[in-house]
Amino acid sequence: MTGVAMFFALLFVIWAWAVSVSSADGFASVSALMDGIVGKIIAIGTASALTYHLLGGIRHGIMDMGYWEELESGNLSAKVVIGLWIVLTIVLGVALW
Repeated sequence: MTGVAMFFALLFVIWAWAVSVSSADGFASVSALMDGIVGKIIAIGTASALTYHLLGGIRHGIMDMGYWEELESGNLSAKVVIGLWIVLTIVLGVALW
């Protein structure tokens, strides 16, 4: 799921970059979009997807070293990652809003 979100976020970033460097008016329109509600939601969603992807990657890296491979510890580590992701998303949302 985060891969899909990150794909669409990348499409937005490429579009915003292309428009913003095309002219001063393009830059102003992208800047106005990012200052509005839609831009803030896109920024928070992108940061949320990236945060979850990063936390999941760290978890899998630890699992590759031989830890948290049992069912109970694996389930616990997944719940911890989801909890951290929610907390970090809220913190990022407050910081970006």
